[in-house]
Amino acid sequence: MAYQAEYIWIDGTEPTPLLRSKTKILADGKTPPVWGFDGSSTNQAPGDKSDCMLKPVFTCPDPIRGRDNILVLCEVDNARDGKPHPTNTRAACVRASKKYAQHEMIFGIEQEYTLLKLDGTPLGFPDGGFPAPQGPYYCGVGAGRVVARELIEEHTQACIDAGLMIEGTNAEVMPGQWEFQIGAADALTVSDHLTVARWLLHRIAEDFNIVVSLAAKPQKGDWNGAGAHTNFSTKAMRNDTNMKAIKAACEAIGKKVDLHIKNYGHDIESRLTGAHETAPYNRFSYGVSNRGASIRIPWQVELAGKGYAEDRRPNANVDPYVVTRLIIETVCGAAER
Repeated sequence: MAYQAEYIWIDGTEPTPLLRSKTKILADGKTPPVWGFDGSSTNQAPGDKSDCMLKPVFTCPDPIRGRDNILVLCEVDNARDGKPHPTNTRAACVRASKKYAQHEMIFGIEQEYTLLKLDGTPLGFPDGGFPAPQGPYYCGVGAGRVVARELIEEHTQACIDAGLMIEGTNAEVMPGQWEFQIGAADALTVSDHLTVARWLLHRIAEDFNIVVSLAAKPQKGDWNGAGAHTNFSTKAMRNDTNMKAIKAACEAIGKKVDLHIKNYGHDIESRLTGAHETAPYNRFSYGVSNRGASIRIPWQVELAGKGYAEDRRPNANVDPYVVTRLIIETVCGAAER
């Protein structure tokens, strides 16, 4: 019996790329092949040289269609020479992961997002006004404090059914804002799983007539922005008992503030203000249990003297392949000097 394969890829939209997908019908038992698409319609090619190539890199069960149908995450390559397209950030992450494989780096990403009405206002905000100030919404329960739980439950179960490494969910600080966590795993696995989880979130939200926003600051004013806190750990960080490797990693990242901030997602300056549990985008700091620092070291890690650290600066709209690659190159590169 034929089955459906939903090919998913990241496009070339700026400043924040969008997810795209289309369906291929395949004969039973046939492996998803390389496919193509019109790059001139996705900001990835001019009209006179419009063909781009989709190269499958990760597949999982399709929890929406069920049965034997699958989701197929793809890299985008140039159709003419088969080389990675300029928008293909995964290819560079592959190279960095191979180069520094001996450090056995693992990641966990906390994906925050905001649910919007079709008019662009956050779900849970009254028409033409504002809800009560932040306070009761984070990890809240009850009408008037939490909205769209049915959507979140459906998305969570879809991620589980797809075999994604989803670790948890919670309501966030602003009404209409939620979070799910992916990991812990190597850079490619966590990024692939996060990308598919994002696609599932957008797709399921369609059925609720709700818009999913990954904007850094979807609601101006005294409201939290949306981030993608990135937890990271090398083998040395997990094995040391004196915090030496963890502090060295933080110090290495602190020497490349501009490089990381530039690549941590669009409109990062509006979110990293020094307020709302953030550090200023142009100043670097790290500390134990400090959610106002650039990098937070959990108190359990200080107690054990080993473990991981959390870079709190990446935006919700960050490219996971870029943030994991940068941390690999910065931390592991410094460790080899």
